[in-house]
Amino acid sequence: MDIDLARTFLEIVRCGSFIAAAERLHVTQTAISARVQSLESLLNCKLFVRNRAGARLTTNGEAFVVYANQMLQTWEAAQRDLPLPDGHHSVLHVGGEISLCNPLMLSWVRLLREQIPTHAIRAEIGDGQSLLRQLELGVLDAALVYQPVYWPGLQVEQLLEEKLVQIRSTRLPQPYVYIDWGEDFRRRHNAALPDKAKASISFNHGPLALQYILECGGAGYFRSRVVQSYLDSGLLERVPKAPEFSYPVYLTYARDRDSSTLQEAFNLLRELVKSDRDWSQRWDPLI
Repeated sequence: MDIDLARTFLEIVRCGSFIAAAERLHVTQTAISARVQSLESLLNCKLFVRNRAGARLTTNGEAFVVYANQMLQTWEAAQRDLPLPDGHHSVLHVGGEISLCNPLMLSWVRLLREQIPTHAIRAEIGDGQSLLRQLELGVLDAALVYQPVYWPGLQVEQLLEEKLVQIRSTRLPQPYVYIDWGEDFRRRHNAALPDKAKASISFNHGPLALQYILECGGAGYFRSRVVQSYLDSGLLERVPKAPEFSYPVYLTYARDRDSSTLQEAFNLLRELVKSDRDWSQRWDPLI
């Protein structure tokens, strides 16, 4: 199927009308209508109902949205990867959640580049759900996530056991800063600490929240490995008698994409986790 048909279909869904989609894609409305007719003919079903307000998806159209997105993502991944860079046999696609980008993903990519020079590296940083979707589509070879979704053919390995601990600035211990570590954390946190469920300031990105507390003061929950160096230096301290929450990291990959190269990459990752490294998420830019 022509990928432009899927792209046109999704643009109509986003815009809500054939006219608006034509303007966005810089083609005529006649061309848009012809593409939709071709797509409906290929699928043997009607995708849109047109009315004065624009275009409404049929039940079949709603079902096709998922497939169209998958097709477009796969095609865009192929365009990014091909042709392969000179001197490389293949590409390793690895992903990790945002709060894992520094230092875990950064160190892993560095090791992959050093130890598996025959493969190009594509690193994807995003939220857990989008990474797992890309893994299911085959766009990613492996992903590091906090809350895997189990489906047939998915290999899930707990890579490390992490804890979320409440810390505070020794200089300015208030206010309480809420960091959103996901749905499971929200549920457990609000049950254990209902008085802190509605904080005056909150972040959905741990490294940013940590930098805020280091600069402005406050308290909040962070991964124990990340704050350890700041606890050792005295900039931060543990809040006494505060509950702790389990927050493990999982390595996930599709079994049917397994290979000796991937296993080599995973062994490098496992050794990296075992090593004693600074997880404080400090950056040392070369200026």
